[in-house]
Amino acid sequence: MAQKFGGKYSPDANQSLSEPTGAYRGAVRTKAGGRVNLLFLAPLPLVWQAFTSGPVGLALNLVALGVLLLAAWLTRDGIIAQEAYEARKVARRPGFPRKLAGSVLTGAGLAIAGYAGSGDIVEPVIYGIVGLVLHSFAFGLDPMKDKGMEGIDTFQTDRVARAVDKAESMLSAMSDAVKRAGDRGSETRVAEFQTSVRDMLRTIEGDPRDLTTTRKYLTVYLQGARDATVKFADIYAHARDGKARTDYFGLLDDLQENFTAKTRSLLNDDTTDLEVEIEVLRDRLKREGLRPESTR
Repeated sequence: MAQKFGGKYSPDANQSLSEPTGAYRGAVRTKAGGRVNLLFLAPLPLVWQAFTSGPVGLALNLVALGVLLLAAWLTRDGIIAQEAYEARKVARRPGFPRKLAGSVLTGAGLAIAGYAGSGDIVEPVIYGIVGLVLHSFAFGLDPMKDKGMEGIDTFQTDRVARAVDKAESMLSAMSDAVKRAGDRGSETRVAEFQTSVRDMLRTIEGDPRDLTTTRKYLTVYLQGARDATVKFADIYAHARDGKARTDYFGLLDDLQENFTAKTRSLLNDDTTDLEVEIEVLRDRLKREGLRPESTR
């Protein structure tokens, strides 16, 4: 679908608010493309091999094709899961090692395809080992340990993980809904709001005690933003209502301001807690005669 670009001197400039800043701050290019997409294309010649062979060759080549496509799908999901793992301060390792399974299935698929072409045993084994090793080197292995969970209450961490997952699902729903509006400015504005929400999520992950004071933001406010986005997208897609767009942007402005202020408050509270702990340790050292007064 063609995208309409606008700006300060565009005909519909009176409908636009000030250009948002930082809409994609912290965004990184996903690795779930490029080489991964080639994994879906590389085994397609096996279709030709299958239908130019006998019954046994047909079956083996089609099985090899299915195994290799499954390996590509698992590899892509594994990369997406690793990116989500790396983006968070506190994260559990993936429950299923998708990239490792992709490596094993790639080797198995190549071995089956090699056996279908040669009928020998040695060559398929070589193909399988080489495919497994090259896939592992190309895409790496899955995260094998939890991150940032040392010294953290597991129960609290699980609560935070569930809350963050629910918040991320609502943010994804906002992204999907606003695309229906067909307005690039609205998509950018939503992305900017999502950046502010994710700043709060990363802060909560760093200190799970903050979850209690932010629950209203991650449920009531965020759910309201999602519902408003759905309604705005439906209205703007049909009527291109400039007033609806302005009102919706105003709502996002108010919500973002509140999320940003709350996140700043959480960070200030963390700083205050640290200062209190430092003072307590200093007083203890002083009482025990291990810290001279002149060093204060």
